[in-house]
Amino acid sequence: MQLFDELNEKNYVLFAIRHYDNPQAVTREDFYDDLKRFKYVKRLLKRYQRGDELKTHLVINHMIVLYNVFGEAATPLLFYKLDESLWSTVKAFLMFLNRLPAFPKTSLHAIRVDIEALAILQKEYYGKEQD
Repeated sequence: MQLFDELNEKNYVLFAIRHYDNPQAVTREDFYDDLKRFKYVKRLLKRYQRGDELKTHLVINHMIVLYNVFGEAATPLLFYKLDESLWSTVKAFLMFLNRLPAFPKTSLHAIRVDIEALAILQKEYYGKEQD
């Protein structure tokens, strides 16, 4: 079994370090500041789940930074760090950002999509309702 076959509390930081690529980061704190973005996304999505407004711009900004510094490893890190109850909303953002892995055999394709979140994204960024 390889070290990263399954992310867990013991290996997710090593996995993140292995995939971290931020030329502007010079200290360990810079890495951990970027890692905190998963927590910020979680907080924003939990607020939306509780009935608050979906702050799409903030979530998208955090996700873009995460993909910029962790590359494709941001996807498994997102699903590891976020509660399963948030996965359908995360999937809506990944679809919107065209970051959902293309190969259909992944377990991500079995997760339902938060249609309301996707509709909000479509309306805010394209000015139209989802078809």
